[in-house]
Amino acid sequence: MSRTVRTVEDVLSLLDGFFTPEGAGGGRGFWDGFYADRGKPVPFFVAKPDESLVGYVERGPVAPGRALDLGCGPGRNALYLASRGFAVDAVDLSPVAVDWARERAREARADVRFLCGDAFALPAGELDGPYDLVVDSGCFHHLAPHRRIGYLALLERVLAPGGHFVLTCFAAGEGGTGSERADAELYRVGALEGGLAYTPGELRRIFSDLEEVELRRMREESPEAECFGVPFLWTGLFRREPKDTA
Repeated sequence: MSRTVRTVEDVLSLLDGFFTPEGAGGGRGFWDGFYADRGKPVPFFVAKPDESLVGYVERGPVAPGRALDLGCGPGRNALYLASRGFAVDAVDLSPVAVDWARERAREARADVRFLCGDAFALPAGELDGPYDLVVDSGCFHHLAPHRRIGYLALLERVLAPGGHFVLTCFAAGEGGTGSERADAELYRVGALEGGLAYTPGELRRIFSDLEEVELRRMREESPEAECFGVPFLWTGLFRREPKDTA
């Protein structure tokens, strides 16, 4: 059959077809292979939390509560949040990444509920918000443009009124990394080219339903530091407006 589009999800799936699994940022098999070699010199394989997240929790406005880590990888941010009194759910597409994160949690005696699967397609009740904090360090910039719709819908569904959203993603411009092609051009080349780089203006527009608290380049941290930080990323803190109690 050649006429298959009936729903919005049909349209999104059709657009997925413009990319190969590798070109779209990788499916489960891609990420399983990526995480299989733990000795690779990948900056975020270190067992350290983002310097920005640490600042928001220890010196900023983010207080312990329920937290969701989207695209948790080996669990470095999830384990940090658990150590600071958060009740943490953490999800990743890759079973290999989740197994590594669970190993780290056992070693640290950290209580984290790890989920394996597509955060945007998990059965109802698996991500049972509301969450006071949603953290994304490296998931958003691997989404094809049309999949931002589901991402924003997920945030709308699970982020509590008054809750915070912490984002870390590739930065466009000097010293940044990732593809800076326009959205339409990505469908012509059929690849996300390792991930999408964003400008501050683009991020402000995409997350315009949230209040911006801070948006800046991540600070570079030395190998000896207790936190992770590289300057080719943006880090941002956003807040959902609390419910009107008037």
